[in-house]
Amino acid sequence: MRLYRAAAFALLISFALAACVPTATRRSPAEISAMQNADALRQQGQFEQAAQAYLALATANPSHADSYRLNAAETYRQEGELDRAAGVLTDVRRERLTDDEPVRLDLLRAEIALHHGDPRAALALTTQPSLRVPQALQLRLLELRARALDASGDPWGAARTRVQMDDSLSGLDRTQNQRQILGLLGRLGVAELQRRAGAMTRSDRMLPWINEALSQQGITVAHPQPELNQPVGTMLPGADANVREGYRMPSQIALLLPATRDFAGATSSIREGFFAAYADASRNHAPRAALRVYDSGGTADGAIKAYRQAVQDGAQLVIGPLTRAEVNAVIGQNPLPVPVLALNHPDDKAMPSASVTEFGLLPETEGAQAADHLIERGLHTAYVIISGDDFAQRAADAFKAELIARGGQVATQASLPSGSVNFGDTIAGMNIAADNPDAAVFISMRPEQARLLVPQLRIKRITLPVFATSHIYAGSDDAGDDRDLEGVEFCDAPWLFDAQPGLPPHAGMAALLPAASGSAARLFAFGMDAWNLAPYLAWLRDHPGSYLPGATGQLTADQFGRVRRVLVWARFTDGVARPLTGSLQMDDAPSAAPPAELPSNSVPAPASSVGSGTP
Repeated sequence: MRLYRAAAFALLISFALAACVPTATRRSPAEISAMQNADALRQQGQFEQAAQAYLALATANPSHADSYRLNAAETYRQEGELDRAAGVLTDVRRERLTDDEPVRLDLLRAEIALHHGDPRAALALTTQPSLRVPQALQLRLLELRARALDASGDPWGAARTRVQMDDSLSGLDRTQNQRQILGLLGRLGVAELQRRAGAMTRSDRMLPWINEALSQQGITVAHPQPELNQPVGTMLPGADANVREGYRMPSQIALLLPATRDFAGATSSIREGFFAAYADASRNHAPRAALRVYDSGGTADGAIKAYRQAVQDGAQLVIGPLTRAEVNAVIGQNPLPVPVLALNHPDDKAMPSASVTEFGLLPETEGAQAADHLIERGLHTAYVIISGDDFAQRAADAFKAELIARGGQVATQASLPSGSVNFGDTIAGMNIAADNPDAAVFISMRPEQARLLVPQLRIKRITLPVFATSHIYAGSDDAGDDRDLEGVEFCDAPWLFDAQPGLPPHAGMAALLPAASGSAARLFAFGMDAWNLAPYLAWLRDHPGSYLPGATGQLTADQFGRVRRVLVWARFTDGVARPLTGSLQMDDAPSAAPPAELPSNSVPAPASSVGSGTP
């Protein structure tokens, strides 16, 4: 990536500053007027005329000739004429340059060296130990250094240099830079990336990039839990009571969900949760967006059609679509004129663009946090038992990767045979050391299987603590059946247990809306969070450590534009699931929305809807 826009802006700043700095020889009014004319031509994009004007100034004013020739060379560079720039630089004497001009000369020479296939010279010019680079030129220096390292056969050094640049970039420049980082790391190969990751601390800035590169190559990697430092929506000192930090609500939002029969249940729960949160937010007198619902059809073509219609109708943010195929299609458009909060993750695991934020209920999140939970309990050995479902295998893979990264180990792993009710042979074959105080059992399966498995573990006199994913809990209490799960701990969405203050009570909402009860409650909570995230997307992405106290967890955005969840832990006691900590509320943390009355028993309708059969 060549940061033409950023570099051009930096150079214009440099010229503006240079024009204001007096030199040893005063410029005459005529010279100043001619210089301003040349600067104006350059800013207007008339590069040839500007370069010739600078060269004429160099001829007419020998005392400032080197400065004007440098300006002319840089102008040719902006036009893409590096060979002509090199010709002009042959007459520039570095010792006669002032202020930031020597650095600008070195950077231009480095770029010309790269153009001529001489990365060694470019690297020497961009790594001088005594080089003091003004802030306005830092990005250009790093970009040239990265290109020189890459051309010199050092992709790791080039990637590290580009990571240094990342926080200072935005928009397309940042997206392109991030893709180049991952491309550079990908050239190192899986084994080398894993070796480097193994030698890093969890706080190393390069570790998330290595993990992202490995993930794109299909490798399951550890993902340390995000740091949660500051909730969004804090009241700003001295501001109006309704002004909250980071709050920026679009004027119009489009919600894209499939209305087809195959997705009717999920769509209904998400949509009702979304509008329940919209109604609940009326307690906050801050402006709310106008809403429209569009039928995405459950297909790639349908999702693109709905997205384009939403854009045409004036949407400033599109939330959705829902299925992986739909998400792949919508975020794969180039350009993407309106930002998207996708309610799923694409199949290809590609990094989201700057216009896309991805949000989903991933089993990998639960597996990784289960591993962290074990380590925090002082348990380092795990016996893993899962169902044959895809979610269970994904959770187990993430559990294993995180446990190993934290210094633990998976002793054995087994999958339960489908359709069977007797798991004695499976348990016996795992050789579980029942008396190991450092060990635990991790399971991922639905309640029906877990209610069979856990008692059989006890019959075998295996009393190790058992930890599970949310799939073990049906979403509502069943004290009779769930007594078989006594003592099992699992991670889940805090709203199911009213463990996140500031949100409407789960029981009250479930009594009003069937979509908020049972296993559908997680999707209802997901819909609530989709609305509550809308005004904070940019803030979360630009402020690491900030988080939204959400219904599905504490929500934060990583540097790649993916929303990550920190879940609550619950335990079955006398057949009833209860949170271990009672509340996720942190000291003085404001709620995601101000207190208010519950919405009525009818979910508010969208402002309008497009497409036949839209719910």
